[in-house]
Amino acid sequence: MNIHFPVFPRKGDLYGGITAGIVALPLALAFGVQSGLGAIAGLYGAIVLGIIASLFGGTPTQISGPTGPMTVVSASVGMMAIQHAGSLEKGIGMIIIIFFLAGLFQILFGVLRLGKYIRYIPYPVLSGFMSGIGVIIIILQLFPMVGLTSPSSIIKTVGEIPEAITSVSPLALFFGLGTIAIIYLFPLLTKKIPGTLIAVILMSALAYLLKSDIPVIGDIKGGLPAIRISEVLHLQWSQLSYVFFPALTLAGLGAIDTLLTSVVADNITKTRHNSNRELIGQGIGNMAASLIGGIPGAGATMRTVVNIRSGGTTAWSGLIHGFFLLIILLGAGKLVSHIPLSVLAGILLTVGISIIDRKGLADIRLIPRSDAVVLILVLILTVFVDLLQAVGIGMVIASVLFMKRTGDMVEKNMKVAPLHEADEEMPWDDEVEISNCLKEQIYIVRLDGPLFFGSVNQFQYKINSIPAKTDVVVIRMKKVPFIDQSGLYALESAILDMTEKKITVLLSMPQPQPAYMMRNNFMIPDLVSEDHVFSTFQGCAERLKDFCQG
Repeated sequence: MNIHFPVFPRKGDLYGGITAGIVALPLALAFGVQSGLGAIAGLYGAIVLGIIASLFGGTPTQISGPTGPMTVVSASVGMMAIQHAGSLEKGIGMIIIIFFLAGLFQILFGVLRLGKYIRYIPYPVLSGFMSGIGVIIIILQLFPMVGLTSPSSIIKTVGEIPEAITSVSPLALFFGLGTIAIIYLFPLLTKKIPGTLIAVILMSALAYLLKSDIPVIGDIKGGLPAIRISEVLHLQWSQLSYVFFPALTLAGLGAIDTLLTSVVADNITKTRHNSNRELIGQGIGNMAASLIGGIPGAGATMRTVVNIRSGGTTAWSGLIHGFFLLIILLGAGKLVSHIPLSVLAGILLTVGISIIDRKGLADIRLIPRSDAVVLILVLILTVFVDLLQAVGIGMVIASVLFMKRTGDMVEKNMKVAPLHEADEEMPWDDEVEISNCLKEQIYIVRLDGPLFFGSVNQFQYKINSIPAKTDVVVIRMKKVPFIDQSGLYALESAILDMTEKKITVLLSMPQPQPAYMMRNNFMIPDLVSEDHVFSTFQGCAERLKDFCQG
């Protein structure tokens, strides 16, 4: 699929890109501060990723840049680097290489066409994960909101809250709460100007006029950034063993974050994105951003929606958004330096609230108990343990529960009975006309659903219930779309047992996958001859007449 990229931007793209850039500016600064690498790192990431992902990505209207989930992981990467290297300056090479590898992994995801598998993440896992990210962002902003430095972890932050209460800066808290109030109340007046921008301008101007001593962003170096290769070259070999897992975490999280935003864009624009191309574009952008000290990002849902609502229809809007931020970087560095950290904390706190899946949590008493357990477990693990582990464990549990439900359904619908008792067993329509003489001699096995490791025990139990004096057993696989290795071996074992008992086995097998599996494993014709295998039950019924005449 080729993404349409016109030679010149349209009017809507200009409006959409500038509006998205206005929304992105305070968020980029806030995410940069939260990452621990400074506001400028967030701005670098927003500029480079925003431009490159628009050039090479597969979602024309998507706006890319630092996001809440990616920033949370980036912050943990920074803390890990400090732990292993001793300081941020010494660990910056490790951080850059992790961010660079994350982009490389994303390109690999796209080349391997893994983008389509995003839809297999169960909703309870996704809901618990995103809500956990929101909770993390909120907790980590509690200290900056009151003028204090946030501890290095969630557990420490929660544990030190009682002590922090006595050190609250009333002025910092005022600016933080004022920011939140403006963000939520300003849209009641107009939605044409982003509330976050108004909050930053008003609160920062007020703080400057009052000459308050609350913490601010500080000096931001203007001009174009330098390529930071020297820090990577000084990376010690012993540190390389720590970079791959965090890089994979960032890449996986960025892929999820991006492709979910792409789906949102598709739903609004009634178009269809190219998942794999989008991953490649994101990977190139994150690699480039890492080389100048920018934090990694992903497709940003709020900025993408703002772009579309403002008229953005092509990739030009993402480019304009990036160049708008570049102009800000080149000319407004001194102004940005006066923004209070409590104002950025207020912005991020609203971001955290917006990320929480309030609908999923509100419906937790209405959804199946197993789904509720998965959602809550993933949320807790995300907040207090590890993001990728939370998703991994949630996926495993959700998969096991799904397989159990599928197995239970197959077992419930699996029928093994003499054909003359078919009326009691609810025969399928095409069995009704079989002659009465055949009904006394035949057992029929009706399989309904996939024959896989979750259902083979019940299958074996049903097969073992067939009397040894039975003449013919018909195994009907009309409703078996799939058979795995466990099912294949269970079927093979059942046929061997019946063959030893001198029972003739006929297979009615219209579905292509089970037929392929059995032929590929030489069960046909080595175990069951070709004249006992039928693609329709009508052919099987005709063959059964020979047994009646005999």
